[in-house]
Order: sequence, then C-alpha cells, then structure tokens
Amino acid sequence: MNLKNPTISFVFFLLLLVGFSWNQFVYSQNVDANQLASPAALPFILSIANGQLSNLSSTINTELSSRFRFCSRDTDADWNRAFNFSNLEFLSSCFQKTNGDFTKRLCTAAEVNFYFDSIILQNPASGSFLKLNKNCNLTSWASGCEPGWACSVGPDEHVDLSNSLQIPSRVQDCQACCEGFFCPQGLTCMIPCPLGSYCPLAKLNATTGVCEPYLYQLPPGRPNHTCGGANMWADVDRSSEMFCSERSFCPTSTKKLPCDTGNYCRMGSTSQNRCFKLTSCDANSSNQNIHAYGVMLLVALSTLLLIIYNFSDQVLAARERRLAKSREAAAKSAKATAKAQQRWKAAKDAAKKHASGLQVQLSRKFSRVKNSGTEKFKILDQSESVTDDDLSTSHSHIPTTSMASSEHIEGRKDNQTDLMGIIHEIEKDPNGHVGIHFESGGDDVEKHIPKGKRSSTHSQIFKYAYVQLEKEKAQQQEDQNLTFSGVIKMATNPENKRRPPIEVSFKDLNLTLKAKNKHLLRCVTGNIKPGRITAVMGPSGAGKTTFLSALAGKAIGCKTTGSILINGKNESILSYKRIMGFVPQDDIVHGNLTVEENLWFSANCRLSVDLSKADKVLIVERVIEFLGLQTVRNSLVGTVEKRGISGGQRKRVNVGLEMVIEPSVLLLDEPTSGLDSSSSQLLLRALRREALEGVTICMVVHQPSYTLFKMFDDLVLLAKGGFTVYHGPARRVEEYFSGLGINVPERVTPPDHFIDILEGIVTPNADISYEELPVRWLLHNGYPVPEDLQQNSVRHLTSTADIEQTNGTRNRVLGERQPSFAGELWQGMRSNVEEHHDKLRMHLKTKDLSHRKTPGILKQYRYFLGRIGKQRLRDSKIQVIDYMILLLAGACLGSISNPF
Repeated sequence: MNLKNPTISFVFFLLLLVGFSWNQFVYSQNVDANQLASPAALPFILSIANGQLSNLSSTINTELSSRFRFCSRDTDADWNRAFNFSNLEFLSSCFQKTNGDFTKRLCTAAEVNFYFDSIILQNPASGSFLKLNKNCNLTSWASGCEPGWACSVGPDEHVDLSNSLQIPSRVQDCQACCEGFFCPQGLTCMIPCPLGSYCPLAKLNATTGVCEPYLYQLPPGRPNHTCGGANMWADVDRSSEMFCSERSFCPTSTKKLPCDTGNYCRMGSTSQNRCFKLTSCDANSSNQNIHAYGVMLLVALSTLLLIIYNFSDQVLAARERRLAKSREAAAKSAKATAKAQQRWKAAKDAAKKHASGLQVQLSRKFSRVKNSGTEKFKILDQSESVTDDDLSTSHSHIPTTSMASSEHIEGRKDNQTDLMGIIHEIEKDPNGHVGIHFESGGDDVEKHIPKGKRSSTHSQIFKYAYVQLEKEKAQQQEDQNLTFSGVIKMATNPENKRRPPIEVSFKDLNLTLKAKNKHLLRCVTGNIKPGRITAVMGPSGAGKTTFLSALAGKAIGCKTTGSILINGKNESILSYKRIMGFVPQDDIVHGNLTVEENLWFSANCRLSVDLSKADKVLIVERVIEFLGLQTVRNSLVGTVEKRGISGGQRKRVNVGLEMVIEPSVLLLDEPTSGLDSSSSQLLLRALRREALEGVTICMVVHQPSYTLFKMFDDLVLLAKGGFTVYHGPARRVEEYFSGLGINVPERVTPPDHFIDILEGIVTPNADISYEELPVRWLLHNGYPVPEDLQQNSVRHLTSTADIEQTNGTRNRVLGERQPSFAGELWQGMRSNVEEHHDKLRMHLKTKDLSHRKTPGILKQYRYFLGRIGKQRLRDSKIQVIDYMILLLAGACLGSISNPF
C-alpha cells in the first residue's frame, strides 16, 4: 500500500497515541525490574498491557474523528487493524532481552511528536536523518543514536511517557532495538511496529556491509557496534523493507509465514486471503490467477455483441417494415382523399355550371315547369374530366344519407361509402379537414391532427404528413396558372407559412487573402433577396465559392472590407446561423447511414424544439418527396469501400440535410455538379418550392442547361479576379450584353457564351474586350471605379487580383525587393495564427437573432450516441478486426511481461 501524506499523518498520529498508552500502562504499574523479569509475573504484566491497548480506542475516538475525518470513516476499525496486538509474544521477548527495563526505552510523547514531525516535514530524497536533539547532537552521539539501537535512562530516574514537551536524557545501557519495535536514527528510544509490518533483528551482509533487510550501514570507528532492529516506519516509498513482503503474511510484527496453496498474500498482509472460486493460487502467491474470469468475461461480451449484432438488424428491419407499412397506407389514403376531393370539386363546378345553363334555358321556354325526374349520377365512377352533360342540378343537393342509401341499393362497396363520407366532410370544411379517419375507438374515431399537437401513433403522424403533402402538391398545380385574384388569395391565405425573410445586401465588398495579400473579390455590390433563386456563375478562379463563403461568414484567413447588411442592418450573418443552411462542394453525408437516417439526424439536431413530432415528420417527408428520394430512403448512402446510392442521389441528400432545418437563407456551392438534366431540374423545383416560402437562395452553378437557366430569378456573373460583370434579373442578362454589342449565337446557352468570353476562349464581336467588362458594369450602375483600375492599362487588368498593392494606388514593380526568409517565415506564422483565430471566432457564441431554440447538449448527445451506435453496428466487421488485433497485441505483451 502506498501511503500518501494524509494517511501518513493518520498512522503517525496513531503511533503517537500508542506511546501515550504505554505511558498509562507503565506509570500505573509500580513494579521493579526483578518483578518484571520474573516468569510468574510476566503473563500478568502482558494481560494488563493487552487490556490497556484494547481500551485505548475509546479514549481516542473523539480526537481521531475531529482531526482525521477526511481519511478515517471508522476509527475503531482503523485502530484495530493497526494496533490491536492480540499476540504479545514480541513484548515477552523484549521483557526478557532488556531484563525488564524496556519501559524505560520506550519513546515519550515528546519524542514521538519529534519523530513524526521530522518525517512529515522531511524531503523523501534526503534520507532518514532527523533533526538534532538533546540526546543526539554534535557534542553527544551515543550508540543509541544509530539506526536500530536504543538506550535507557538512569536506574533511579523516572520517565513520564505522557510528557509531550521535554525529551528525557536517555544515553545509558545502549542496546539493539527489540524485535517488533523500530528505533529511528537520531533518537535513543523504541516505538512499536504496527500490524502488517515485519521488524526482526537485522543481519550484516559482509559483502555489501548493509544491515539487511533495513539497508542501513554500521557506523565507522565502532568495531563493537552490531546490526540492531528496524530503523524507520513511514510510507512505502521510504520504508518498504519494514512492510511484510508479498507472498507472505505476518500475524505479528516478529513472525513471517509463507502463503499456502489456495491463498494469496499481498504486501502488508496479516493473514492469508482465500482465493475465489474458479481461480488458482499456487504457494507463495501475491495475486489470484483470474484468467478464468477473464475468459468468461470475454466470452460473455462476445456473446452479447453477437446477440446485439444479429438481433439489432432484425429489430431495426422489423421497425422499418412497420414504419414502411404505415407510411404506404397513409400515402395511399392521402392520395385517395385528394383524388376524391378533386372529383367532388370538379363535379360541384360542373353541376353549378349545368344548373345555371339549364335555368337560363328553361326560363326562356317555360314559365312554370317542374322537373319531376331525377337523374342518377355516380361521382365515384367518374373520370378526372367531368363534362356538363354528365351532371344534373339535383345532385348538388343530395344529402349524405340519400346518396349512401342509393349506393347501397346499387350495390356499392363499403370503401366507396367511406370515401363519399370523406367527400362530404371536405365539402363542409374544405380548409380545415385533412381527410383522415383515425381508428382509435370510442368518440375519437374521427379527429384531425392540428399543427403543434403531438400524435400518439405512427399511422396518425404519417396520415397527417401525407395529407399535407397532397394538399401542397395540389396547391402547386393551382399556382402554375394563377390569375391576379388567385395570387392575391394565395398571398392572403393564413395557411401559407412563410419563414422569417432575410435579405442580404453587400456594398463594395472586397476580400483579400492575408497570407499573400491577394485579392479574391473586388468591388462587389448588390443584394440577395428572399423568395428568389440567385445563381452565381463565372469562369474558374473568379471567386464564386469565396463570394458564397463571405456571405455565410465562413471566409477564413481573409481580410474583408466593405459592408454586408442583414435586412438593412449592420449585423453579423453568424447571428442567424441557426436558420442558415450551407451546402459545400464536398459531401457531408454519413456513408454508413441510410438516406432517411441522415435527414433525421440533421432535423433532430437543428430544428426547433418547439416543433411536434408530426411537424418534423412532415418536414422530412416533404424533403424526401420533393427531392425524389422515396425509392432510396432506406438505402445506405455508401462509402468509398462500400457502394451505396448513385452520385446524383447523394448530391440531393447533401442538399436535403440543409433543407430539413427549414432555413431562411440557403447557400449552395455547386449543387448540380455531376447531376444529369432531369436530376438538376428536380433539385431546382425543390428549391423553387423553398423560395415560395420566402427563403433566400443563392447557389453557385457550372454550365446550366437552358431550361435550368430559365428557372433562376437573379444572376451574378463574376470575372477573374473577383470582379462583377453582371448582377440582376436573369431574364435581362442578354439585354444588358446586347447593349454592349455582345450577342448570344443561336443554339448556345447564354451563360455558357458569357463564361467563354470571360475565360478568353471566345472573342466578342463588338469593339470591346473581356477585360473591360468589369469597368463597364461599374460605370453602368454608377458605382465608383477604384483608382488602380483607372490607372492600370487594360492589358494588366486581368492580373490585378494577383498583384500586390503598394500605397493603395500603384502596383508592385518587377524590380521590387523580395522579402527575406525570416520575413516570409514570420508572415507564414502570423497568417497561420490569424487563420486559427478566425476558425475559433466562428465557433464562439454570438448574439442569436434567429429566435429558434435548438436542442440542448444532452439531447444532442443522445442523438449523436444513437447515430454512433448505428454506425458501429453496421461496421461491426471492421470493429471485430480491430478488437482482435488489440486482443492479439495484449496477449503478446502479457506473455512477455513479468506476472509479478
């Protein structure tokens, strides 16, 4: 046991109290030396000593509890473990060795305090020397001052062992310390060794000149001096030789016995410890051989992992099947409801039209004609296109009961009757009814799922989500051919939820790379409006990604000048990062998760905690539906080692991760790269739907098709060096360039032609070079032209982004002195520090203006834990291989290491 300072103090304090107990024993017994040496009196004396030691615990409980409460929970137990000497053989032998005067050799309270104070304050590396005192000093150094020796007081001198203030004069009849006691160097008295120690007389090793096992040497110049007893009791680092050695146990401080078979003995043991079942302990063992338990634990863990691996797949598969079944049923029910609603609406409109026409016709021919016949009419059997001749006026007024009875007479099926009930409910409340009948029993058979309320079953949640999706699809069909009144109605419809609009405007935006003082963006002015899709195009190296990073507040290692305003206010875009989505060029999906799991992980971590489960399901299902990911929703995305979904689907999942958070600003860096025309159009239609909800969308695009180009609202065209060539509506870009004399040839996409001109591949027909286009745009809008652009020649304009400015107006000349190596090194270190500072600044807590409360740390930790668990289970083979390698390495290291 390795005793630290508090434990050392505790043990030392116990030893101090032992000295006090000995004082009580000796002082109360007024016997002479002859009586102590008498064999008949010895048992009586030993019994009195044992009683004194046993009663000592009641005397010191209060003191121990007050001073050592932090390290002693049960003072009685601690006392008994250290000083309950049930075997007093060491006292008997010491009586006989000292001829009965051993009490005069015991340390007083003052000497014990002196020893322990010196030990506590002593540096462990300085040895076992104590401070000089009355008996051991520079002028007086008796044999008892040597380690393992002790002296006695005068024959007629009385020793008060309870005296804690004065050390008595003790320099006569010096002898070796008794067994079971230790005599420190620098003191001439004895202190009993606690239980768990082994304090025999030392023996001289003639080869080394050391008194073993205590490792002290004989003093020079004293040929008659021999090895004595123990010399020091402290922590295990400084006095390990006094502890009962491992593989042995010491019932007393003078007896050491080897450990038997079936038992083990650690250092400081007073008895043998029985080995557990299923373990083996050879003779002289210090630890149990618990290899059997290790094998059992390994087998149990392996079995548990196999069970989890095998049954987890089954559980997850069963859960997925149940969810898929509920989802399919909900989708089928929602489509049937939407189809019935369309039929009923068409029938209603046709009936009204037919009724009005019939009324006009009858009013011309007859004044009083009663229509006695009623024409039977089946709505459910009608096709999607309903004409006026197929309907009669009476059918619009047929009650539900009449129609149901009529259908019963005609042999209608029960599901058609239920669908007719749905139709009438839709007719009564077309806006509030969602067309769902929940089979929950009792009076709650039919209920709606309003937003903000949590549904209790997956079926109810899916029905709510898919009915809302069908309504949104129908609304999109109506929005394609809206009249002016329809637009007004849609804008004033309270059900159309719009997200908080964010307009990002920028003026004279310049971005300079700090490390090389290189311009990445120059004089960029404009705005990105909510509800519109803005495309950023340009040749390679024009700064498109840099422009997008600047808008997102992710420009690292760059110096930004100019202004970026949010809704006309000078605020940081990072204050809205909870409602801002950013899709980088590289994939950010988890390859060992399914498409749906990736989307759900993003939604759980970044959506508002105030949203109900039904609303979250609606959001995720909407993204899956509009991105065309229904067929691969349960497929793994795939990694480099294991192929999953296609590249185009992977790109759409990338975009879906940001769409499920319902952002107000969505920035996308080349989302259509690697996609075919149909996939790109599908993605743009999904983004168009986001724009209809007021989302500000800005995306970098490379070589879009003509159809794709027509879907953009605004266009930002950048030239090399980060200059703006055009920023405005996409439909007017050809008009602007035509004014400059640049016309788009036939069968050529306008953005491709303009990018080829900016790249220098195509020479424009007009009397203008592509280097002049940035200046023409600045002059066209009345923006100030920088002085360096005015002074530089046209042929140097393309390289201004790579030329270092000096004095703000002149370029670097060729003969300028290059910086020294130390200067470049300092500049590199400075740029590296600034880059890390920018990264740290992005992750610091900023003022939140998004008004969205996302999940806390504990909830996010639960989401991350679930994600990691799924990933580890799916990569179980790799995990098993890693663990087998670790197991093999551990077995090899264990086999070559010393077991003891």
